[in-house]
Amino acid sequence: MKPNANTPKIITSLTNDRIKAIRALEMRKVRKETGLFVAEGTSLLVTARDHGFAPETLVYQAGAAAGGVARGLVKHALESGSEVLEVSEAVLAKLASKDNPQSLLGVFKQRFVPPPDPAKLTNADTWLALEEIRDPGNLGTIIRTADAVGLSGIILVGTTCDPYALESIRATMGSIFAVPLVKLDRESFFTLAKAWPGEVIGTHLDAREDFRQTQYNGRELIVMGSEGPGLSGGAAAVCSTLVKIPMAGALDSLNLAIATALILYQVRGPSLKL
Repeated sequence: MKPNANTPKIITSLTNDRIKAIRALEMRKVRKETGLFVAEGTSLLVTARDHGFAPETLVYQAGAAAGGVARGLVKHALESGSEVLEVSEAVLAKLASKDNPQSLLGVFKQRFVPPPDPAKLTNADTWLALEEIRDPGNLGTIIRTADAVGLSGIILVGTTCDPYALESIRATMGSIFAVPLVKLDRESFFTLAKAWPGEVIGTHLDAREDFRQTQYNGRELIVMGSEGPGLSGGAAAVCSTLVKIPMAGALDSLNLAIATALILYQVRGPSLKL
């Protein structure tokens, strides 16, 4: 999909095969088959470049890359051997999201990393596991928070939503390029958790320990359950500590992204400096 090219290719036809192929990445099935995803906007593309990602394809609207940051992104893509497409406003409108459309977008390879080796973890490492997370907006927000607190990575456990869906990508605000992602089935995750050298801390409605009172000494694995059902019995069983976020009123739970942010800042707070 990434031929050698030294100049942009101009496309004005809405029925061009390359345009159809990029548009098809809206579908999870196609993203899974190709291992590709779309990121829109100058800010996300700059973050991708700064983290060592070169697009397979860069698309920009004619006139949008005459100067400034956009011009630099096109130059970087060409020098990286990426396919670069200069398209008409109508063609870009077909590719870009309908709300808040952007003048540049990139097609990138998805990146998943191997699970962490328990024997190589240090006290500076904190990992997050998300069991059966279903909402891509929540996942994207959590990835962004993980980046903010300097998390070592996120483990997606079981059947989850797609971190490379457009809603997730947009919610990450570019952190999709900074935070390592791991995919594991439930049994493989349970095996990893049992071998974890530090505390495995799960949030659970039946927990009696306040998350603010727990001692966090490094090498933590934080385990969060899915929206609605929460942590499964199997996941709770492999946790060495179960904690709870205290709440007033009739509420018994928070939005998953908010709850995760509270836990992560509590754990990582001492390591963060202004």
